Amino acid sequence: MYEHKSFFIGGEWVAPAGTGVIDVVSPHTEEVIGRVPDGSEADIDAAVAAARRAFDEGPWPRMSPAERAEIVGRLSAIYAANVEQMSQLVTAEMGSPALFSMFAQAAIPQMVLQYYVDLAATYTWEDERQGMQGPVTVTREPVGVVAAIVPWNVPQFTLMLKLAPALIAGCTIVAKPSPETPLDTYLLAEWIKEAGIPDGVVNIVPAGREAGAHLVAHPDVDKVSFTGSTAAGRSIAEVCGRQLKRVTLELGGKSAAIILEDADLASTIEGFKLASLMNNGQACAAQTRILAPRSRYDEVADALATMVGGMAVGDPADFGTEIGPLVARRQQERVEGYIQIGQDEGAKVLVGGLERPYDRGWYVAPTVFGGVTNDMRIAREEIFGPVLALLAYDDEEDAIRIANDSDYGLGGSVWTADEQHGIEVARRIRTGSCGVNLYSIDPATPFGGYKSSGLGRELGPEGLEAYLELKSIPRPAPTA
Repeated sequence: MYEHKSFFIGGEWVAPAGTGVIDVVSPHTEEVIGRVPDGSEADIDAAVAAARRAFDEGPWPRMSPAERAEIVGRLSAIYAANVEQMSQLVTAEMGSPALFSMFAQAAIPQMVLQYYVDLAATYTWEDERQGMQGPVTVTREPVGVVAAIVPWNVPQFTLMLKLAPALIAGCTIVAKPSPETPLDTYLLAEWIKEAGIPDGVVNIVPAGREAGAHLVAHPDVDKVSFTGSTAAGRSIAEVCGRQLKRVTLELGGKSAAIILEDADLASTIEGFKLASLMNNGQACAAQTRILAPRSRYDEVADALATMVGGMAVGDPADFGTEIGPLVARRQQERVEGYIQIGQDEGAKVLVGGLERPYDRGWYVAPTVFGGVTNDMRIAREEIFGPVLALLAYDDEEDAIRIANDSDYGLGGSVWTADEQHGIEVARRIRTGSCGVNLYSIDPATPFGGYKSSGLGRELGPEGLEAYLELKSIPRPAPTA
């Protein structure tokens, strides 16, 4: 039982203003495994005030990037030494399979942290330009107080996309983890304290939607960075637009994986285990629309159904498990609702369906639909579970058209024996990223989406720039 009775505010453990609590329930056992206070508007106000003081009066924004990187580097080292502990905690609270969790829920967040520590030494923080009227110094300064709102599916990864660059930039942060997954942030707070990050630079308040909305609209918050649903992202964008507040939004996706005629089917289908079904299908960039050439459709359908049907479903703490439970009962019911919708729309269940693998735990049978057309809801709406839709295309132009016929534009992939041709096809897909013979997110490269998949980019130097303001300092031209 993980039990916490306070929030991390101003570098201290502070008692909550209210009496509400959040029960953290194991998706595997349906038993309460943790309890934390439920943040109120008053708690958000206290956290923002601490972050505001730390930015306006504290040392953090006034340190050099190298000085900040040295301190954040200590946090990275602590994190690296405790990856297994973080991985186990995330698996317990949200059901991510242990093997995936070790990599994506803990090791990758630490890699993101270290990436920005290293980038601080090579990034151009200030440059001199010869302007049209005289010399100009262009400098980059921290944007200010950042509200970081993160989802439950990859809580440490999505937090680190915001926290790491914001810290290196010199910002201060109020982080609001999801009520489903608050436990990992308490562990991170202990490491932040141990690393010596100054008081008030990072503040953490687990809370629900109302407190989150209060944080977004808070007048002392200079920037909002949000990862979550497109519907919530639109609401946040409206608030930030009215306030002219900086905002980064990483939202939903319905990514297409295009199997070209010459693709090696065995390696392609194996690649879908991660690309399409990572984290029990609870990933915004999951490749859930599988596009197969009509000439190979039956072959692909058989291979995909065999692979998905053979995946090990069970206890997420077991390193042999490939598909664990979904995060909550409501998510289980949502995904099962989409399976019913797919059947009602006339798609054919090739494997899986509505029969639950276990009586206890929020499990859904990994499911593949065949006979899907791109106008069906299961091909257009983000399901966020282990459900794949197999669509046929006539030729390459048709495949590209289908892939781009989506409200979303986050990820995608092309599977082919000709890598160079795969790159050419990837260039024509209207998404923020499109892999060739894999799908991955690299800390050194920008991640984000076109269309309804969001605004702005995270990761890479572009992710750092999202937390910086540009200032020009012109001077008179020298006299002869």
